[in-house]
Amino acid sequence: MNTTRSGRPALTRPDGTPLRVLVVDDDPDLAEVLSGALRYEGWRVHSAGDGASALTEARELMPDAVVLDVMLPDTDGFSVLRSLHAVKPDVCVLFLTARDAVEDRIAGITAGGDDYVTKPFSLEEVVARIRGLLRRAGMARQQDEGPRLIVGDLVMDEEAREVTRAGALIELSPTEFELLRFLMRNPRRVLSKTQILDRVWSYDFGGRAHVVELYISYLRKKVDAGREPMIHTVRGAGYVLKPVSP
Repeated sequence: MNTTRSGRPALTRPDGTPLRVLVVDDDPDLAEVLSGALRYEGWRVHSAGDGASALTEARELMPDAVVLDVMLPDTDGFSVLRSLHAVKPDVCVLFLTARDAVEDRIAGITAGGDDYVTKPFSLEEVVARIRGLLRRAGMARQQDEGPRLIVGDLVMDEEAREVTRAGALIELSPTEFELLRFLMRNPRRVLSKTQILDRVWSYDFGGRAHVVELYISYLRKKVDAGREPMIHTVRGAGYVLKPVSP
């Protein structure tokens, strides 16, 4: 089993590259300690001390997760979160707050946050919360899982070329398999028809984007048949694969 220096199973993005995390806190010492703990996991970490810097760093890093302080010198974390979602809608957000009032927790979740911890907190707790958020969102996998992609209850074994959903085997043609693999390597990310054509078919179909629509319909009949849909159309933008909410 591949592990981090902390002894935990190593987590990566579905494509095997390091997870990307942004730490936003106006206390430079705390930000550095948090960043160090996350780098210890083998992740790529950037930090920012205010809302404006956070958005600049987010545009560069395109983070998978953000550790976000509620109280910042130029704004509040809730406003930053709304702007972050405009940059990367699927980012996981863990709020840090010095206040334990129920209204703060509600405000964080209402604003689109995924979880929160109250100061003072342990570094172990923050790391564990982020790992859990990324796994549940389908944005990370353990390196010891081998050549498998996992998004919710959908599992692809790339070496065996087998796909299951909730344990049930799904038979796919080679092209369907490649299309689903591309979607699973980019969970929660909207992919345009042009991107799909370029990645799955490797050349321009001369505007015949209807081939993507056709194969998406094939996949839906096999992956989503009789189940809550995972493959969604974003009108005017493309398609996205999202895990089903528990």
